[in-house]
Amino acid sequence: MNPLALWLKFGVVTMVALFVGMEDRVTDPVSFCSHMKASAADDRGLVASLDTQYQAAVKKNDAAATDRMLADDFVLVTGSGKTYTKADLIGEARSGRMVYEHQEASAQTVRIWGDAAVVTAKLWEKGTENGKPFDYTLWFSDTYVRTATGWRYVFGQSSLPLPKASQ
Repeated sequence: MNPLALWLKFGVVTMVALFVGMEDRVTDPVSFCSHMKASAADDRGLVASLDTQYQAAVKKNDAAATDRMLADDFVLVTGSGKTYTKADLIGEARSGRMVYEHQEASAQTVRIWGDAAVVTAKLWEKGTENGKPFDYTLWFSDTYVRTATGWRYVFGQSSLPLPKASQ
């Protein structure tokens, strides 16, 4: 028998065996659909929590937490067009040149599409950078992807600081 045909036949037999083995766990289509909806809600809650944890890590300049949460190929694009990698943000956290009084998100919305999630929120940042004060609000979108090791923050994009009147 052709090796490709043999491989396909083995794959189909394996899939059928797995499906038949699950029939005692899936009692009816309604309960299965309910489980799927609960899973999406669980994912939204988990990703929302991860993004909140990430903002807390930034506020504390926690390089270890930043390293755990960001994908190795992470990129952040700011409203001014500057880009930062995972290594840049870890280095920033270790430098301690940013001291945050506030690093809080509001109006957070999480959208899930399979193994991808986008968090959109307003972020208020207040503190000092090299001793110089800053205080502004901006919008951001953070993209997370489900990996074999859990959700990872893979891409972020922020707006320019909002005018004070619209904050």
